[in-house]
Amino acid sequence: MPVGSTVELTNASDALVRARQRAVLLPDLLVEARRIVSTVIAGWHGRRRRGIGENFWQFRPFVEGEQVSRIDWRRSARDDHVYLRDREWEAAHTVWLWADPSSSMRYQSGAAPVSKESRALVLVLALAELLSRSGERIGYPGVIEPIAARNAAERLAAALMNDRPAHHFPPDDRLRRFSEIVIVSDCLDPLDDILAFVDRIGRRGIRGHLVMVADPAEETFPYAGRTEFRDPEGGGRLTAGRAETLRDEYTELYKARRDILSDHCRRLGWSFLFHRTDRLASEALVALHSRLSGVPQVAGPRP
Repeated sequence: MPVGSTVELTNASDALVRARQRAVLLPDLLVEARRIVSTVIAGWHGRRRRGIGENFWQFRPFVEGEQVSRIDWRRSARDDHVYLRDREWEAAHTVWLWADPSSSMRYQSGAAPVSKESRALVLVLALAELLSRSGERIGYPGVIEPIAARNAAERLAAALMNDRPAHHFPPDDRLRRFSEIVIVSDCLDPLDDILAFVDRIGRRGIRGHLVMVADPAEETFPYAGRTEFRDPEGGGRLTAGRAETLRDEYTELYKARRDILSDHCRRLGWSFLFHRTDRLASEALVALHSRLSGVPQVAGPRP
């Protein structure tokens, strides 16, 4: 923490205290999630995905190897190109959601308006609200089975108030081929463990979306002078006499971790999104919606 956290972190070993705090927090997070959805939903009409539905979506150029029966000859006759007629996906789809419950997610520096845990839960609830309006089936591993209901976000929030798995990775015994999963985490678990989990479920035909959420201090390491760092998971402590001397090495290692995760997800056909808690939650929601809709990610400089 930094990859760690600083001394402001409270002792996370008391599960009962954490459960009570979460129960108090979730109603407000649900309200915030709905507010965010209302600001970005104008003009959206569900997930725009090619599929087997009846509704017309778009014309696109014919690519060798595709079905000739899908060519729209009337549209193709207008110019020198051959076009296919795409239809919009209409079948209900199962999307599993997961917010990392690790103690490190509770970290919040002075540069961030919310903790990583709060932002992760808001994103999960906002996605549940948004996707349920489009008729998608929403589930949360170990908490709620997939449901297709307009009040899915409310039901998920109520379930999380009473029961939230303590393990870092979502249980995957209920995940099925062709479903999707959105994981919002600070990705500070051992890197080999994260990659092994992603591999295990990705190779079963489950499409994933990994959101690495970070406090701004975790990326920039603004500490200087004598600073004590404490591991919220194991309780270990590290005292740096001149914390600023660690900045270059730390930021290089943090960026390398992010790049490894991004590249690994790309090779598996997953999407990867890096999101800082000092940014608007709506930015991450829009990006996630695009990835769930199958919109190609635009190549460009790494965040």
